[in-house]
Order: sequence, then structure tokens, then C-alpha cells
Amino acid sequence: MDDHDLMREILSSLIDDTSRQVPLLKTAIQEQDSQRCMRLAHYSKGACANVGATAIAEVLKQIERRAATGDFVECSVSLAALAQEIERLRFEATAFSQLP
Repeated sequence: MDDHDLMREILSSLIDDTSRQVPLLKTAIQEQDSQRCMRLAHYSKGACANVGATAIAEVLKQIERRAATGDFVECSVSLAALAQEIERLRFEATAFSQLP
């Protein structure tokens, strides 16, 4: 995008929204609710993929697939990776926001 202000706004909204999904995903994983887990992961995966946050989208894809097979142990592992990727994007977005 050539519009830095718009990109900052989009990244901020994406980070906020995806961060709000983490505790919901955690609860779905703890309750072993595969349908809810898949739905939450799918929703966030699409939003991330649409703006190019491919690393986060890939982790969400893993969660979605693992929930579909009932592998909640691996969903938990992926959830930890998701939190790391969100923080990495947050760091990169902060650096981006400091550009002129």
C-alpha cells in the first residue's frame, strides 16, 4: 500500500482483533470444542491473510486443522506460537509507524 496512514490503521485493527481472539481460542481449546475453535481460527485466518500477515494466518490454519482432528495438545502449542507471531507483528507495526 502507498497509504502509510491507512496501513497503520489496518495493522492496528488486525492486531487488536486477533489479540482478542486468543483468549477465545484458548477457552475453545481447553473445552475441546472443535467447532468453536475451528470457527474462531478460520475467521482470524482470513483477516490475517487478506492483509499479508501470512505467518499468523499459517499458525491459525494449523489450529483450524488440528481442531478438526481433535488434536488439542497441538492446538495449545500452536496457540503459543500464535501469541509470539502477534507480538512480532506488533513490534514490526510499531517500527512501521515510526516511518515518515
